[in-house]
Amino acid sequence: QVQLVESGGGLVQPGGSLRLSCAASGSISNFYTMGWYRQAPGKQRELVAEITPRSSTSIADSVKGRFTISRDNAKNTVYLQMNNLKPEDTAVYYCNARHALVGVRDSWGQGTQVTVSS
Repeated sequence: QVQLVESGGGLVQPGGSLRLSCAASGSISNFYTMGWYRQAPGKQRELVAEITPRSSTSIADSVKGRFTISRDNAKNTVYLQMNNLKPEDTAVYYCNARHALVGVRDSWGQGTQVTVSS
């Protein structure tokens, strides 16, 4: 496991942008698929985007074309660039690190609040 700390959340108007960062305590370059999840009040946590150690990405249909996930292995950090934000994007966003080995538990950050409102 690695420790994860999210940052970059806040209040933004519809159509605005935010960049979330997730800093890991250890190396994530070789074995960790990194993901961003979000959870709105009363709803289940959902996967927003993932990026593999080889930087292949998966983006949820609800945010495709607006959100981009990237990673900087030298900094052990993953980012979520969120553009053209909508009110329905309002949620707590969580960073996740999934190891390639099934015996290693996932790591989760504490979450960062994103609120999209006029």
